[in-house]
Amino acid sequence: MTIRYEANPPKILPGLDLQESISKFVNKIKLISTKCDSIHLTENVLGYPRVSPIKVGKIIKNEIPNIPITVSLRVRDKSLKEVEEFVEEAISAGFSGILILMGDPAQKKQKDSGLIPSQVLKTLKEKKVDSKIDLYLSMSNKPNFSKIVKKIDANPKGFITQVIDNVEQVQTLAKNLKGFSIIPIVLYPSEKNEASAKFLKMDLDVYRKNFEEFLNQVYQITGDVLITSPNDFIGLDQFLENYSTQRTKYSASG
Repeated sequence: MTIRYEANPPKILPGLDLQESISKFVNKIKLISTKCDSIHLTENVLGYPRVSPIKVGKIIKNEIPNIPITVSLRVRDKSLKEVEEFVEEAISAGFSGILILMGDPAQKKQKDSGLIPSQVLKTLKEKKVDSKIDLYLSMSNKPNFSKIVKKIDANPKGFITQVIDNVEQVQTLAKNLKGFSIIPIVLYPSEKNEASAKFLKMDLDVYRKNFEEFLNQVYQITGDVLITSPNDFIGLDQFLENYSTQRTKYSASG
């Protein structure tokens, strides 16, 4: 069973001691990395400027050489040349995968690049980049499969989903995307993450009481889960501390 932790690099804010923020962020990753199998670093979530996932990823790789790292790559505000430079840096740093996505609109209005994630992925594959690093695309938790032909035709390693809240969503994705790796994103159901749940129009009570069982059910289908907890690092860290032993037993019995 693969448990990945999604981490948002520090925001870049006026007057903020960026080096101190990066140091605190890396220390959190060092702590939680002992309870998970991989780290996923996002890029400018909700369009807010953040430290580059490449920059913090290199620091993490230096501190924790054996932890696999995947990163998000926004194409909305990059030229193809910038995309290729980002990818080369990720490969050079020893990252294991890249999630190519459009990205949220920047908070400061700027013209979109016009790049499409599926086409960018195809271009990278034509250059054999996928022989050096896994390439992923994003996927809705409730896709209209007749309208995602371009994503499927791009033939990524797999798809990282939007946040899911029930097992049926995962079953449907796995059934219709055979041959691809499916990595569902799950929001840790704590009170501190309620605001995020409301923003995503989710009801955490759907799986709050049986969260461990929920993860186990998803594992049976995909073998891979990406957990996000944007406002409750401590809560998720404690949960994973307790869950790590149990999931080892579960994996052995499953």
